Amino acid sequence: MCNGRGGDSVTVSFEDLRALLKRIFLKAGTAESVADVLADNCAACERDGCHSHGIFRMPGYVTNLETGWVDGRAVPNAQEVGPSFLRIDARNGFAQPAFEAFRPQVGQMIEATGVAVAAINNSHHFSALWPELEPFAQLGFVGLSVVTGGCVVVPPGGRKRVLGTNPIAFATPVGGSDPLIFDFATSNMSHGDLTIAAGSGRKVPYGTGVDRDGRLSDDPVAINDGGGILPFGGHKGAAISLMVEVLASALTGGKFAAEVDFAGYPGANAPKTGQLLIFIDPARGGNRGFSSRVSDLLEMLREAGQERFPSQQRYQRRVAALKDGIPIRTAEFENLEALANGGSSADGCRGDLSSLRGKRFCLIHVGKGPTAV
Repeated sequence: MCNGRGGDSVTVSFEDLRALLKRIFLKAGTAESVADVLADNCAACERDGCHSHGIFRMPGYVTNLETGWVDGRAVPNAQEVGPSFLRIDARNGFAQPAFEAFRPQVGQMIEATGVAVAAINNSHHFSALWPELEPFAQLGFVGLSVVTGGCVVVPPGGRKRVLGTNPIAFATPVGGSDPLIFDFATSNMSHGDLTIAAGSGRKVPYGTGVDRDGRLSDDPVAINDGGGILPFGGHKGAAISLMVEVLASALTGGKFAAEVDFAGYPGANAPKTGQLLIFIDPARGGNRGFSSRVSDLLEMLREAGQERFPSQQRYQRRVAALKDGIPIRTAEFENLEALANGGSSADGCRGDLSSLRGKRFCLIHVGKGPTAV
């Protein structure tokens, strides 16, 4: 049940939002185990204020499932190719439930050797990366994850989209505190945030991307419509993005961003590429003071004047949401309820979810990338 409704907003508990999203996933045809993982993931992002990966993603999830682009009932398999190396075939399903199915095996590898590498291919990742790393960091492990994203990024000096947004996430335990986790796209802006800006009529920082003629732009619609986002940090960011494609696609056996073809699946936009996860037990070799060392380093940064660290705001929002509930616009919540009760998402702007967070949910395809209109 909702904790309350007031004016334009609804306050809903994490458990209730997760249950509602699970109903939507089941209605879209996923297996129950898949619905559990995806609903928990999406609700957690909304709870922690990661709105570009929260309920904003639900229309995309549903459309990718309804069109058959993603198999919501896929049963992944895995092959242990070394004492610390697991290859996972998601079999055209989402990466999160594929990884979750073999998470115990990854844990056993870390326990046995101190290291685990999980290479997932034939998979779709459509969310933030921190939810997969945080449980391991809470157990004292260091984690790294990379994913090849949708082909929406233009290399420096280029005019053609070749790279994905290619997010990278890193997690480490911190003595006496929650784990430190950063998770960001290697593009100037994530495509989700760009789409939100386009739908709300906001400009983005000049140089976020280029238009179809290769000119620097601050117009998210122009960047989406035939242009592309640029990597952050110029050639340095482009090199990191290149590294992600090598690790998350070439090494896993998945497709590069530019190889993904949505032809025949109108509205689908979850890239079918790959994901690599690496976990390390820092206590091996007697380094049991590792988390305290990390804490010492953060304290040095505080003394130097740094006031905020990655994931700090997310933890604060989580505490508030678990105490007071998750605020969601009334129209958005009602549309989620309608979809859970059998509403269609097959029409041009995701049917019953078309009004969620305004026009930002209306996605069409221009070339190989989704564009907000």
